[in-house]
Amino acid sequence: MFKHHRYPKIIILQAVYFKLRFTLSYRDVEELMLIRGIKVDHSTIQRWIFKLSPMVEKNMHKRKHQVGNSWRMDETYIKVKGEWKYLCRAIDKEGNTVDYLLTKKRKRLSAQSFLIKAIENNGKPELINIDKSGANTAAIKVYNKRSFSKIEIRQCKYLNNIVEQDHRMIKWRIIQGLGFKYFESAKRTIAEIEIVHMMKKNQLLNPKRLINYYGTILLR
Repeated sequence: MFKHHRYPKIIILQAVYFKLRFTLSYRDVEELMLIRGIKVDHSTIQRWIFKLSPMVEKNMHKRKHQVGNSWRMDETYIKVKGEWKYLCRAIDKEGNTVDYLLTKKRKRLSAQSFLIKAIENNGKPELINIDKSGANTAAIKVYNKRSFSKIEIRQCKYLNNIVEQDHRMIKWRIIQGLGFKYFESAKRTIAEIEIVHMMKKNQLLNPKRLINYYGTILLR
């Protein structure tokens, strides 16, 4: 992953962490790195984030605490190149992030893809609380039928306040940037923002080992 790079792994991870942890533009991160004696272009930092995202996300799921079996599932809107896309997210009743997935359409197949991804990474829940979304309802029913499961569906808007509040942090971080031009770039950047958010929630095993540099453990 880090072969043929001009800079060592620890410098790359530090630059990526600055961008994802704080409300900074790529040019701000470029300036911060220059203050530390490291000359790197802002477009290079953007490419680092795009490249590292899949591996970090994959290893993140291996190193986080088990979430609860009662989930709150919801979607929020993200603009990509002037068009609205849908960020599916789920958290457990304690507020821990279960999973996330950026989709192009708000359809049953999109909700079903997210549900399958969340279950594969976290195990099967006993109950999922949703709003009146027909797509989410249909996705859970189809999953139950095809996998002979009995995931309970509960529709209570009040109980979904916790996930709606959690959306705000992600949306605030995105709004502070200049937006996204490409869907794949948005998908990977949001994934890393979610991972940093999970680190702040202390969802990782052995969190003290992650104090110094973002991803040092996740990429081993």
